[in-house]
Amino acid sequence: MDRNRILLLFGAAWVSAALLTWFLYNSTAKPKQEVRTTIYAATRDLITGTVVKKTDVKKVQVLARDLPKGAILSEKSALDHVTLFPVAANAPLISTSLSTQTGAEGIPATIEPGYRAVSVTISDVSGVAGLVQPGAHVDVLFTRPGTMTEAITTTILQNARVLAVGRQIQAGQIADPKAAKMPVATLVVTPEDAQKLELAKNQGKISLSLRNPLDQTSTLTGKPVNTDVLDPAMRVKIAQTNRLRDAKGDLNDPKVWQELTGEKPKVVEKPAAPVKPVPPPPRAVIEVFRGEKHVQQVFP
Repeated sequence: MDRNRILLLFGAAWVSAALLTWFLYNSTAKPKQEVRTTIYAATRDLITGTVVKKTDVKKVQVLARDLPKGAILSEKSALDHVTLFPVAANAPLISTSLSTQTGAEGIPATIEPGYRAVSVTISDVSGVAGLVQPGAHVDVLFTRPGTMTEAITTTILQNARVLAVGRQIQAGQIADPKAAKMPVATLVVTPEDAQKLELAKNQGKISLSLRNPLDQTSTLTGKPVNTDVLDPAMRVKIAQTNRLRDAKGDLNDPKVWQELTGEKPKVVEKPAAPVKPVPPPPRAVIEVFRGEKHVQQVFP
C-alpha cells in the first residue's frame, strides 16, 4: 500500500477518534448550562390585604424547569396590588395571590365569597382602647338602653374578622392624618349577620370585644344579660315584676303599677272648673204711657 495513503487513513482515524472523544465528554462529563428566568419574590411576610410596595419585592433567578406556574415576571405586575392570601418571606409571588386591581380598590377582592363587609363606628372605649387592628377577630356586643328593668346587653356576633380600621388595611399602617377622629371598623360577616348588625346599630349601642384569633370556640347562648347581674336585689325585683305583670296584665292600671313597683300612683289633679258669675236678681220694670210719650220706671 502506498505510504501516503497509509498516512492519510491514519490521520482520518485519529481525527474521528478525537471527535468521538469530544462528543462523549461534552454529552456526559461537561456540566450543562441550564436556562434561568428572573421572577419576583417577597422580601418579608405579607399578610392578606397588604398593598405591595417596591420594598416588598425582589428579583430571584430560578431554573426554567422550576418556574412556578403564574409567577410574576415583571415588577409592574406586582406593585400596588393587594395580596389575597398570606405570602411568606422569600416565597415567589404568583398571579393568583394578588388582586387584579391596584390600591384600595383591590380590597373587596380580599372578602371571601359568601361574605359581606359592614362598618361600625367605634371609639376608644367601644374599640378596646385602639387594640382592634386589621386582621383581628372580635365579638360584637349590643346594648339596648332603658330603665333598670329594660336595659339589656347581648352578644349578637362572634369571631368576626376585622377587614380594616378606617382606611388602614393592615396592622401597623400609618394612619391617614385627614381621617375622621372617630374611626370605623369594617367587619367581614355573613349577609344574615350584616342585617342583624345594621339593625343593632340603629336600635342601641355597639361595642367590640377582642378575642384570640386562634380561639374558635362559640359560647353564644342567645340569652341577654340585664341589670339583675349588677344588683342581686334588682334580680328579685325583676322576677317579681315579671310574675305580677303576667298575672295582672294591664300596666296602665294605677293599682297594677303600684303592685308591680311598690310606688303609689301619682294623682293628677284636674284643674277646677271656672266659676260662672251669678246673674243679678231681676228688677221690676213699669212702663208708663203719657199720650205719645213712653217712659219705663225701674224699681229695685
